[in-house]
Amino acid sequence: MNLAEQVRTAVGGVVDPELRRTLAELDMLREITVTDAAAQVGIALTIVGCPAATRIEREVREAAARVPGIATVDVVVGVMTPDERRALTERLRDGRPARTMPFGPDSLTRVIAVTSGKGGVGKSTVTANLAVALAQRGLRVGLVDADVHGFSIPGLLGVPAGTTPTRIDEMILPPVAHDVKVISIGMFLREGEGAVAWRGPMLHRTVQQFLTDVHFGDLDILLLDMPPGTGDIAISVGQLLPGAEVLVVTTPQPAAAEVAVRSGTVARQTGQRVIGVVETMAPMTLPDGQEFAMFGSGGGRSVAAALSLPDQPVPLLASVPLSVTLRQGGDAGEPVVVSDPGDPAAAAIIALAERVATLGRDLTNRALPFRTS
Repeated sequence: MNLAEQVRTAVGGVVDPELRRTLAELDMLREITVTDAAAQVGIALTIVGCPAATRIEREVREAAARVPGIATVDVVVGVMTPDERRALTERLRDGRPARTMPFGPDSLTRVIAVTSGKGGVGKSTVTANLAVALAQRGLRVGLVDADVHGFSIPGLLGVPAGTTPTRIDEMILPPVAHDVKVISIGMFLREGEGAVAWRGPMLHRTVQQFLTDVHFGDLDILLLDMPPGTGDIAISVGQLLPGAEVLVVTTPQPAAAEVAVRSGTVARQTGQRVIGVVETMAPMTLPDGQEFAMFGSGGGRSVAAALSLPDQPVPLLASVPLSVTLRQGGDAGEPVVVSDPGDPAAAAIIALAERVATLGRDLTNRALPFRTS
């Protein structure tokens, strides 16, 4: 290869941080010339004002400068034409029409809804940390904050305030935090809007748009942080994703456990499969070795037993103890599985991620895609 071709190969390997594909794959490279060790590299961003523009330009310059024989690099930044954007979005959808559900019956992405009977049991904290722990295992993970009225996932994952997803025509690109692609209604509210006062139809359309218009790409697991209870969104998710798996979160307290059973029962009525129970705020071990059970004990096991069927047992997958570190991580936007993986709560969630990742999946009546040579 001549020097210009070497530069093209080098900068073509730069990865777009939002689309997670190389510039060469995305057809974002333009004319590249080299004159007297000076390289001029043309690239075309997806949209005007692309939030990743500065990072892409910097990494392109660094990649070109690493090519032996290149002394200086000038990056010329342009923008794709409407036709080029249209071709890109069609390629990213892999032939699927716009506004179609990519997580239907034939999808190999595992969809797991994390539910609870009541609020305040730590469901969102578990979901955020579980997503990160699964990503740490090398899985491709997406996270939908379906708790529209009580959204908290962006804050728990440390997504900077004011972050707005990039739009390419009708396609929405989810921000990435700790290698998890995440979307939340909180990312679409204008400054000063702190509450969403919507009823059934609006809630249904919002969840539907998250599942159809947001480009998550190829995922191994999509987690949904569900609102507490059995209201409109739970019904909508049951209709949109009848084959989803369900994790039920409860505290050890009998009052919370009793209500948690209802959320699992409703999920099962819509065709979803309850794969396990997660108990939060479980007894913690004090420095002197004594056990401190602020909310009692046994709630997780009682929920698992109540939801178990003769042909479909529901296990208690994790018991996450009370943890100041877990709470502090949530307040700071730093998941405890990252900041302090040795904390007992973090260890419990990491073990939960391992169990979830290795759970057998029910593929009954699913059409598995295959190609003949």
